[in-house]
Amino acid sequence: MAIVLGTPAIDELGNVVRALREWQDDAAPIQLHPGDLGWFWRFGVERTAAATRTWSRDGEVVAAGMLDEPELIRLAIRPDLQHDEELAQQLAEDVSAPERDVLIEGKVYVEAPMGSLVQDLLFKDGWMTDDPWVPLRRDLSEPVPDPGLRVDVIGAEEAHERTAVQRASFDGSTFTDARWHAMADGVPYADARCLVGRNEIGESVAAVTVWSAGEGRPGLLEPMGVHRLHRGRGYGQAITVAAARALQEMGSSSAIVCTPGFNVGAVATYKAAGFEQLPDKRDLYRND
Repeated sequence: MAIVLGTPAIDELGNVVRALREWQDDAAPIQLHPGDLGWFWRFGVERTAAATRTWSRDGEVVAAGMLDEPELIRLAIRPDLQHDEELAQQLAEDVSAPERDVLIEGKVYVEAPMGSLVQDLLFKDGWMTDDPWVPLRRDLSEPVPDPGLRVDVIGAEEAHERTAVQRASFDGSTFTDARWHAMADGVPYADARCLVGRNEIGESVAAVTVWSAGEGRPGLLEPMGVHRLHRGRGYGQAITVAAARALQEMGSSSAIVCTPGFNVGAVATYKAAGFEQLPDKRDLYRND
């Protein structure tokens, strides 16, 4: 059967989320997670649908992508098809041709599962490797200790605290209360929690959102931040341990996170929280 590229309608996004959940596997390369789509959902369901691409064979989604930016697509491929020649060729052709409405003209980037055939095809076609990202994973088969920090699960009434910590953690953040509510209305958030860590006087000092992919599958931290006025006191490590503990309670097999290779402080924080550093991931890019 021919492979069909498409942009899902709003009411089809649930099918994409279900596929992404099913494809998460500790034995497979880390790839686009339903939590990545869930975090993007803060921009609204219409924009999320417009930023999503699917590749279907015989009516079944076999690969999916999310346009983080018009020039960057992050791909997930059904694990047993990551070396399927027909699918890899179709993906490579579609991301390389601006007229197919995946990536724009000019310098563009593709994040694909490490070791997948589409990576090999793009590399042979002249695409180059970009700066490294560092994936980290914490196994959740053993009990996770208490983080040593008061941590609250945030609901709609406390959303302003979650968004305030985000804006105080990342320069240029546009995470508003309205965007939190848009995210929380999304399909992936049914399996997510927002956590806020507090210091001894109750101030919000760190925050994280965790995304489950279902029982026995890897869960995702996206994003985690520490308020700029409260850094250097171990709150990043503590909220990361709290995130792992929350995912364990939700049935996740492991907790995963990915950070730019240059962010050595973040890597150190995650490792201090019991995460194991995995081999680097690299996007591919092409200058046109």
